[in-house]
Amino acid sequence: MGESRELTGLAGMKKIGELVADIRFAMLTTVAPDGTLDSRPMATQKAEFDGVIWFLTAAASRKNEEITENANVSLIYADPGNASYVTVKGHARVLDDRNKVHELWNAMYRAWFPGGEDDPNIRVLRVDVTEAEYWEANDSKIVRGIKYLAAAATKGAVDVGEHGTVHVNP
Repeated sequence: MGESRELTGLAGMKKIGELVADIRFAMLTTVAPDGTLDSRPMATQKAEFDGVIWFLTAAASRKNEEITENANVSLIYADPGNASYVTVKGHARVLDDRNKVHELWNAMYRAWFPGGEDDPNIRVLRVDVTEAEYWEANDSKIVRGIKYLAAAATKGAVDVGEHGTVHVNP
């Protein structure tokens, strides 16, 4: 990777928003009661990133219990086709907010909530992002492949992409 960047404020939020916008699922990691980590896929909402990431979740869920005990979570986004990867740190809360459920609802959720958006089992998972780190390649797959070979031959002297850290809500 090339030189590491550090972004804050609107520039940082815009960068993270651009990177995660088209990645449909994130892996949400919570801390289990025994201190180990639990991860599961979560459907990402199509929304402009403003420092908060939203999900719909079931009320009776182990992740909700884990978040109640320890609100620190991470989200991992991966788009291997575009060589784009983002890891997000934040604090999560589970809310019973029917207006937000209505705002976030789409038909895909019927697979998990057959009762529709009025299903009493739906909760909203709010993640207030504190920091994100990203890695992305700057070129097409073919150019990336050539650069990877050149980097191997030159012991890393070729810039193959960008790495950065974004501070959002410290």
